[in-house]
Amino acid sequence: MSILDVLMGRPLANWEESGEQIGPSAGIPIFGLDALSSAAYGPEAALTLLIPLGMLGVHYILPVVAAIVALLIIVYFSYCQTIEAYPRGGGSYTVASENLGAHAGLLAAAALMVDYVLTAAVGISAGVGALVSALPRLQPHTLGICLLILVLLSFVNMRGVRDTGVAFLIPTYLFVGCLLIVIVLGIFHVVVTGGHPVPVMAVPHLPPATTMLTLWLLAKVFASGCTAMTGVEAVSNGVMAFREPTAPNARRTLTIIIALLIVLLLGIAFMCRAYGIGATDPEGSAYQSVLSQLTTAVAGRGIFYYVTIGSILLVLSLSANTAFADFPRLTRAVASNDFLPHLFTLRGRRLLYSAGVYWLVFLTGGLLILFGGVTDRLIPLYAIGAFLAFTLSQAGMVMHWKRKRGPGWQWKMLVNSRSYGHRFDLAGGAGGQVRSRRVGYRAAGPGADFFDEHGQASLRPGELPNRG
Repeated sequence: MSILDVLMGRPLANWEESGEQIGPSAGIPIFGLDALSSAAYGPEAALTLLIPLGMLGVHYILPVVAAIVALLIIVYFSYCQTIEAYPRGGGSYTVASENLGAHAGLLAAAALMVDYVLTAAVGISAGVGALVSALPRLQPHTLGICLLILVLLSFVNMRGVRDTGVAFLIPTYLFVGCLLIVIVLGIFHVVVTGGHPVPVMAVPHLPPATTMLTLWLLAKVFASGCTAMTGVEAVSNGVMAFREPTAPNARRTLTIIIALLIVLLLGIAFMCRAYGIGATDPEGSAYQSVLSQLTTAVAGRGIFYYVTIGSILLVLSLSANTAFADFPRLTRAVASNDFLPHLFTLRGRRLLYSAGVYWLVFLTGGLLILFGGVTDRLIPLYAIGAFLAFTLSQAGMVMHWKRKRGPGWQWKMLVNSRSYGHRFDLAGGAGGQVRSRRVGYRAAGPGADFFDEHGQASLRPGELPNRG
């Protein structure tokens, strides 16, 4: 057996493709990692804007998250309809091209490509930034660690979809399991104490209120909290990765991902309200992430705390894998319509569209090198990629139902129209802010106080070199 076979796996014949297809258990870590990891920063993004309200702000987080969950449910049904209408893969490019025309499709494809490259680059750099916050002595090696993670992700993905799913099973389910334990244990304490739980260890006190709640502030809080919806489109873009029956398996996977995300979001919001936990100033010397505070309050700072924080750091770094799952499929679809070289339609030794993987690695590595492993300046482009592609996709689905008709077409068209309408409002009002909040949290890191025995940040986020 050659070294290449050890690293990449043995070459596969076309007839072995069915063996590389996956079910929901492997689909969750492959296509859901980015979405599920958003539970680590979505609620905090909203709570950060509520800091000026003091303790009063904590009481608003549950209704805000409930509104976000309501929108998430609408988006869920919207993507289920997309999977139903396009069982061979209904990414934004395909839907927009077939229903809005070639130019709209290419615009959606360009936006998605930008989004996937940024997802890979920012996911890696933010995870490494959190690690550097926990271990400041690693700061001089930030870029090297970023590139090492990129290489490891590349090798894992080049082994094929099935092996990738197996590799990410443990980190994903460890992350979900730890957060569910925190939530269940916290709710138990709330019940047995009659709604007045006492933290196992003290958490930072919230500052006094310095402002009043306004409709504009509430809108900004909602928009920032909607970072929790990033990555939910991945399943509809990769339907063909699932084994037969592909569409039902894809819908089942999407359902599990959304259900888990809803439980995590509502659980975290409820716990914050019950324990009186809010966000701390990301630029302050006493910064602690919300999840760090919650875990401390519920379980103290024993082994479980470090396992939980470690799983969060790992998942934040590996959330870049969503780009590896979907970028090659997107370039293949565009190339099939003669808008990219046909090289992107060729499969490699593991039945992957290898050219797409190579180009994603090249572009991501270039951004990491260009910005020294710190990609904050690119975040405003996220608003273009995420929101524009989604809006075009759902607008295309509205036209699809209007043209195809069929049973319940008016209801289906309404769901898609409300879905893209809400996302368009978010993009126009707070898209750049949303993505900036996302990486502001990730760079500061849930482990910023990882090894500080006094519960204080070992390194201020603002003190990280090369941040500007």
